[in-house]
Amino acid sequence: KPFASLTGSGCHAHVSLHEPGTGKNLCQGGAPEMHGLSPLALSFTAGLLAHAPALTALTNPTVNSYKRLGARMTSSGATWSPTAATWAGNNRTALIRVPDEHRMELRLADMSANPYLMAAAIGAAGLDGLRARSVPPPPTDRNMYDASDPVVAAAIKASPPLPSNLAGALEALDASSPLRSGLGDAFVDSYLKLRRAHWAEYMAQLTPWELETYLDA
Repeated sequence: KPFASLTGSGCHAHVSLHEPGTGKNLCQGGAPEMHGLSPLALSFTAGLLAHAPALTALTNPTVNSYKRLGARMTSSGATWSPTAATWAGNNRTALIRVPDEHRMELRLADMSANPYLMAAAIGAAGLDGLRARSVPPPPTDRNMYDASDPVVAAAIKASPPLPSNLAGALEALDASSPLRSGLGDAFVDSYLKLRRAHWAEYMAQLTPWELETYLDA
């Protein structure tokens, strides 16, 4: 997010599940109230939602990434970035959008993400949901930016909170057994060391805002 008043640059991942060999799409055939997603696709979606805080460390790997997530309204009228780990139909205010019964769109990542690490992390989180046969909460087909809506407020309260900064995301990744299992402890530990050094470098900086706010003339 290089401009405070403008919408940040997202890197949305469209995910679908297919049968080996035939290539048959396995996402479709579910109930209309679940936006047509099959039980298999719903379990994969549940895994993404449950592990969203840890995923964020890989999909949003910079200090600046968190200026996009949960950002204030922009001059265009919307941030189009998620505020909570919820899912919905064709709704761009949710973390996971289901544009049709053939796929899911994860709207978490931004343009600083490594696409290979992002794909591996999505796979690890979703497969954990499949193994556990997890069931996601009902979709929240509401404007997730409207905090005055009691349905939205309840959905946000019930969902895993998205980290507000890189340090929080790294803590979530460090504590995530499913992502450690899927990505390997050696990789996760090396990644945490690298990104924590990045966070420490940022925390050592004095910004113009701090000087203007706290330093008396």
